[in-house]
Amino acid sequence: MYKYFISICFLFVFVDGFSQDKKTFKKETVKDTLVYKSKYGLRIGADISKPILSAIDGGYSGFEIVGDYRISKRFYVAAELGYEEETNAEDYTNSTAKGSYIRLGFNYNAYENWLDMNNEISLGYRYGFSLFDQTLNSYTPNVNTLYFPANTLTVPQTTSGLNAHWSEFIMGIKVETLNNLFVSFSVSYKVLMSVKDPENFKTLYSPGFNRIFETNSGFGFNYTLSYLIPFTKK
Repeated sequence: MYKYFISICFLFVFVDGFSQDKKTFKKETVKDTLVYKSKYGLRIGADISKPILSAIDGGYSGFEIVGDYRISKRFYVAAELGYEEETNAEDYTNSTAKGSYIRLGFNYNAYENWLDMNNEISLGYRYGFSLFDQTLNSYTPNVNTLYFPANTLTVPQTTSGLNAHWSEFIMGIKVETLNNLFVSFSVSYKVLMSVKDPENFKTLYSPGFNRIFETNSGFGFNYTLSYLIPFTKK
């Protein structure tokens, strides 16, 4: 009788010990995982290429403020606001356009960041609108012969309330050089949708769009410095 009792006790001890070893084995297989969160917030800055161009080209002056806000892992709403003045000297005319503009749209980040990096290879779209004045500074009649030489007429004539609408397709890169400080470069292809011309003259330049050619299309570029104001991490 005692032998049976002792055998049963050994059996319970063996089963209990095996179950504890099994539980210990399961606990040891659990691995810790690290989760890296990205910064979400408002990023604002300026296009530093425009002050440089203003210093080099005496016929140009302008500035541009840029900004974007992150709404998801890859999408940002973006905007640019600026002012430009450009003087164009053609074969027979000299004119100046000056005014303000705004571009609104979005960027999509196609770059897969490592760990806590925050860089971008972006594709985007903008709708652009400008409101400006154009002044015909001087013009030369396109009639120049030995007996009737053409004389340049300097009678400045300004037309106000002109406007232009266009679309932009953008590709660029953005790199976080220091904490929350970004350097970016982008190029854009612009398509003019509509423009209001002065009476008896053509609009040659629209702030924000740049030079207007017969194809109603053109290119632009930006080189910006911006700073991120983080609101949260996700």
